[in-house]
Amino acid sequence: MTVITTFKEKRLEKQMKYERSVLRELSIQSLKTRVQQLFGSMRLTSNLIMNAGVEEACYDIALEAYLLGAKFSKFGYYGEEIEKVRLRCFQEEKHLIDTLYNFLLYWGSGQEGAMSEALYYQCEQYVHIWWQEGFEKGKMRHKLRLH
Repeated sequence: MTVITTFKEKRLEKQMKYERSVLRELSIQSLKTRVQQLFGSMRLTSNLIMNAGVEEACYDIALEAYLLGAKFSKFGYYGEEIEKVRLRCFQEEKHLIDTLYNFLLYWGSGQEGAMSEALYYQCEQYVHIWWQEGFEKGKMRHKLRLH
């Protein structure tokens, strides 16, 4: 008797395997330092980052952005410019930025109204930095044929 698998299952299995291999190169320490560098310096978010739940949410968004960049790195490997590749995943990246921004606003202390634009740009920069790092690591993996 033959086991029947669908294309969807195989694709999902391959994606999970790739994501696990890409995440092996990422350390928790780098996540922590990046959160402290970007959000710890601003008066508004420095109090928020002390909350462990908020910090973990930042880690989750960082991992998603990193994996998104790694997923789209194949286009960069084949010669497409990084800005054109970012346009390919604009909706997903925007969703990550909005998710982080809304989460920080929700858990904030109420002073975010005056500084909400600065907070949004900070969230945008945070997601972009992680996306770009994932993109570079994924591109390197394609060059080394580790995909």
